[in-house]
Amino acid sequence: MTEIIATYLLHEEKNPKKKAEEIALGLTVGSWTNLPELEKDQLRKHKGRVVSVEDWHSEKPSVIRIAYPTVNFSNDLPAILTTVFGKLSLDGKIKLLDLVFGQEIKMQFPGPRFGIEGIREKVGVQGRPLLMSIFKGVLGKDLAFLAEQLKQQALGGVDLVKDDEILFENELTPFEKRITEGKKVLQAVYEETGHRTLYAVNLTGRTSQLKDKARRAAELGADLLLFNVFSYGLDVLQELREDDGIGLPLMAHPAVSGALTSSSQYGLSHSLLLGKLLRYAGADLSLFPSPYGTVALDKPLALSIADELTKEDTFKTAFPVPSAGIHPGLVPLLIRDFGVNSIINAGGGVHGHPDGAKGGGTAFRQAIDTKLKGDSLVEGAKVYPELKKALELWGNAEVTV
Repeated sequence: MTEIIATYLLHEEKNPKKKAEEIALGLTVGSWTNLPELEKDQLRKHKGRVVSVEDWHSEKPSVIRIAYPTVNFSNDLPAILTTVFGKLSLDGKIKLLDLVFGQEIKMQFPGPRFGIEGIREKVGVQGRPLLMSIFKGVLGKDLAFLAEQLKQQALGGVDLVKDDEILFENELTPFEKRITEGKKVLQAVYEETGHRTLYAVNLTGRTSQLKDKARRAAELGADLLLFNVFSYGLDVLQELREDDGIGLPLMAHPAVSGALTSSSQYGLSHSLLLGKLLRYAGADLSLFPSPYGTVALDKPLALSIADELTKEDTFKTAFPVPSAGIHPGLVPLLIRDFGVNSIINAGGGVHGHPDGAKGGGTAFRQAIDTKLKGDSLVEGAKVYPELKKALELWGNAEVTV
């Protein structure tokens, strides 16, 4: 029988074994002991089963694993999440830590279309972390302002530039114009410098319109789509991924995910929501809070997300993008903890540089190159004036490593 095995963390449960049995029955056949044998035979293939119960310590959380027969639900994430955690999410202090998919149902999901290697091929960069920056302060500004920001970031050697997640459809910078004007700017920079920068435009609007809008983006030559997946739902992301008429890399933004992951006692684990499920549904890049910046996530949690995105699996690997409060002085920590198969993402750390966005991008690239050569940032600052200015402004985390 094909199953999905769910792992939960139970808090303040005096009898975790009993609770596990209640969950296994309550989320599947409902009751068992009082059923006649004929009905039991009919329902046996639908009954959940307790795989294991780990009582970590008295008066401390317990870990339980329950297997759910896949015959109970359709092969889509909304059905799966409703089965394994729907009403259970309302039942006290319980957190869904992980889901292990049987191979048969796992094959129903697409995984990333491009993945790490596909994105690297698009930008023509191997052997180092990619560098991404963000449009900042563009609300209420026109296309000319946006185009100049894009140009300066690209001239600084940034590999990818993404819209701010709160940049929606508007009269000053409409979706289609952002794509066409962005292409002109980035092509001009490429012809001038030989450096390729990709632009991720924010896909927004009513859910029923998203696929048509994404197809139009592809027709216009968009590079990537930024998507606020947790505002819309994982299944919408999967629909975008599976549509060959779109065929663009998908960058998943973590907006709203904190409501589902932040508690240690409720919701879903970071690694499951921002790692495994995003990868299964088709995200090529997943943004999440870094362990060091302004919206810092505990380091083990951030690393667990990256591990789910990059571990060996039947799916392509997806890029981890630790974000928020990143500046050039943090590059040594980012490379140490997330390796070269990651994306360094910065907003203020690029735009806030004394030499503007071009100088900020340049300083990041200098920090990356310096670390990959085995030198310290202090040594790099002796050679690179942009890096020196960045370290003077934001500091150098390397000295605390």
